[in-house]
Amino acid sequence: MNESVHPLPAEGRLDGRPAFQQAVRDALAAAAHGQHRELMLSDHDFEHWPLGERAVVESFNQWALGSHHGRCVLLGAHFDAFFRTHPRWVEWRQLWSHRVVCLQAPEEFAADVPSALLVPGALSVELFDPERYRGLISHDPLRWRELQEKIDAISQRSGETFPPTTLGL
Repeated sequence: MNESVHPLPAEGRLDGRPAFQQAVRDALAAAAHGQHRELMLSDHDFEHWPLGERAVVESFNQWALGSHHGRCVLLGAHFDAFFRTHPRWVEWRQLWSHRVVCLQAPEEFAADVPSALLVPGALSVELFDPERYRGLISHDPLRWRELQEKIDAISQRSGETFPPTTLGL
């Protein structure tokens, strides 16, 4: 088996935080090795995502190195917890800020921001019940399109936020 190929996570239901976090890890690893040009991550605050884990940051790094001008979009209601909960990812983003866009949804759309990871053309990981971490991993193009349209609709009304570096006086 080719070591550069990472299988997509199996399609199916998610039940619980560990299952959701593993689905995110697996989806990002698959995206990193699958030469996918775009990643879309969406959540209220990303606080309980495994984005700061060493292996996840390595997946982001492999994706950035192999995606050839790819783009990663993060859509959130706020990014206050990122520096505290995902310091490795924050450091990684400083290196790849030209490929990462962080968008903050306006207050009136904050409740509508889906909890989801989308790798267009490959898979989606979506939580329907973020409090209980219940959701679905899907390989269905119709589901991806619906999710992408929802994320795009909010993104178009959102502003860039979360600068890659902070300048002090």
